[in-house]
Amino acid sequence: MADQVAGQNLTDHLRDLLLVSDDVEEFLSEFTRFAASRLFEGAAETPCGITLLRNKHAGTVASSNAQARELDELQASFSEGPCLTACDEQRTVLVADTSTDERWSDYLAQAAGRGVGSILAVPFTLRSGARAALNVYAADRGGFAAEDVATAEAFVAQTSKALTLAVRLAQHADSVSDLKSAMKSRTAIDIAIGIIMAQNRCSQAEAFAILTTVSSSRNQKVRDIAASVVASIGQVEPETHFDP
Repeated sequence: MADQVAGQNLTDHLRDLLLVSDDVEEFLSEFTRFAASRLFEGAAETPCGITLLRNKHAGTVASSNAQARELDELQASFSEGPCLTACDEQRTVLVADTSTDERWSDYLAQAAGRGVGSILAVPFTLRSGARAALNVYAADRGGFAAEDVATAEAFVAQTSKALTLAVRLAQHADSVSDLKSAMKSRTAIDIAIGIIMAQNRCSQAEAFAILTTVSSSRNQKVRDIAASVVASIGQVEPETHFDP
């Protein structure tokens, strides 16, 4: 029963985080701070971070404190390490001793030099085409016992649904933004075609051909040429009516 109550409290907290967060980056930042304080009961706050990899997006790194952020960003700069491996291979990765582990030697040498003795990376199960993993750091070598690994895996399993929802909301926001951008470009092109038709007394097809010819000769996108045509008559920002 206690486990059920704890699980419900965790779910409620993450739901509240989703409701108050403006975007996935803010959600991840709050999530990592929460994880650092809750992951291992009775222990001091544990530095941790989350790496999220989404299609068409650079990796998003959220960290519970400055040390975790430095280590997460350092791993990203090497393009390899326990967290990235956990993301790619969807398996838990444990580095028991950063000074002797021969995997990702360049990164681990840097981590050891910053006072990190061991690292635990646990992947989230996401159903959104994205990949993510929780990175946890300990100062001691052998800092994660078998029960610590199990605790981290259980925590990630309980929170994967919330992270999946956050990613899907972000994808929806991206889709709306892309659609707005596409419609805005279409509006500028349509207005520019109308201007060219009036100025040159030509057909719609001929006006569009003029746009594409100028686009090719200047090596600029058609929408940028169209925007300059619209701006030339004083309408700097053509309006697009769109209600998401």
